[in-house]
Amino acid sequence: MKIDGIPYRSVWVEPGDGWSIRIFDQTRLPWALDILRLTDAVQVAQAIRSMQVRGAPLIGAVAAYGVALALRQDASTENLERVVTELGATRPTAINLRWALARMRAALHNLPPGERVAAAYAEAAAICDDDAETCRRIGENGLPLIKAAARAGKCVNILTHCNAGWIATVDWGTALAPIYMAHDAGLPVHVWVDETRPRNQGAALTAWELGSHGVPHTVIADNAGGHLMQHGQVDLVIVGTDRVTRNGDVANKIGTYLKALAARDNGVPFWVALPHSTLDMSVADGVAEIPIEERDGAEVTDLTGRTADGRIETIRVAAAGSPAANPAFDVTPARLVTGLITERGRCDASEAGLRALYPEKG
Repeated sequence: MKIDGIPYRSVWVEPGDGWSIRIFDQTRLPWALDILRLTDAVQVAQAIRSMQVRGAPLIGAVAAYGVALALRQDASTENLERVVTELGATRPTAINLRWALARMRAALHNLPPGERVAAAYAEAAAICDDDAETCRRIGENGLPLIKAAARAGKCVNILTHCNAGWIATVDWGTALAPIYMAHDAGLPVHVWVDETRPRNQGAALTAWELGSHGVPHTVIADNAGGHLMQHGQVDLVIVGTDRVTRNGDVANKIGTYLKALAARDNGVPFWVALPHSTLDMSVADGVAEIPIEERDGAEVTDLTGRTADGRIETIRVAAAGSPAANPAFDVTPARLVTGLITERGRCDASEAGLRALYPEKG
């Protein structure tokens, strides 16, 4: 995508700077567009844990380059196994991380150490190219849903939760890719952007993305979605996901399940956009089996924003001494999902639907 007319991906390599990688510091958006230089796997792991880099497809791609950076220092098999394990432990819910690291290990494990560095950079680049093309195709396969809702020029109101745009992937995004394509095709679209507490990825990142692209949008409180659906102001919901099970259960940012319940109660289609790297065919019951990351309670009790005089400050909004729980994700059962939008087409949120599109996944 473009920022001020300049095309960017969300991760890139600087060959002239020791083959380090660059990412946007997402904890600084939307107030500042800061670029981080990562030179080793330790920095990559910290960037993932701190959510300086986030978004299930993107953390997989960045972790792949983390393996390459580690092998530049030590290309031994022992170091390969160590870095794959350490990076894989940074965040537990998004399956893309494990997928990318397993792909890196498979590509590198049987190579002589002297060949591993070049092969690691090539494989990480291939993962990035695959993600960008996959997301573009998700956009193409989701676009007809928006076209169908644009009756006689009617503005299509789409609700989305969290951030599943290009800043969460290598390019295009998942849930936002069809929206970008609809906007670029001249279709009248408007996006209701859930603020997405506690980290406000919607208000900070999705709103920034859509605004930069010129897509009409409105930020809403997380609990406003049901009210808007009751009054006919939402035509469809499109969200991304961090893991989809073989029966179509969907793990996504906390609060997604409640949107799915409201959508079902009001007859609003609820679509989930995902790349192949988000599928986990080893899991049958998402609620019982998907590990849900518990993050620091300070993300709930504190808020960060820009003051009137331009300073970035963090303040406490909860009562002093009150503890906070902070599950980062929830699981939406497949029965509440209208369908899945993938790079291979759309399907029911079911094992039969997924196996029809991905027969090679067993």
